[in-house]
Amino acid sequence: MPRDLGVTRAQVALAWVLSKRGVAAPIIGASREEQLDELINAVDITLTPEQIAELETPYKQHPVVGFK
Repeated sequence: MPRDLGVTRAQVALAWVLSKRGVAAPIIGASREEQLDELINAVDITLTPEQIAELETPYKQHPVVGFK
C-alpha cells in the first residue's frame, strides 16, 4: 500500500493511527531531521475505509520456506 500511495510505511502507520477515533497526539520517534519531516508529512495522508480495513486485517502466518 505505501508504494501505491507514494509514501513510506512509517507515514502509512502514522496516518492509520491518526485515523483512529480519540487519537489526538500520537507519540512518534525520530532520530534524524529527515525522519521528522517524513512523519510531519503523514498528517496530509487520508486513508480510505478500504485501506484502513486492509491494514486492520489480521496477518495470516505463512510457512517459512526452507525451515523445518
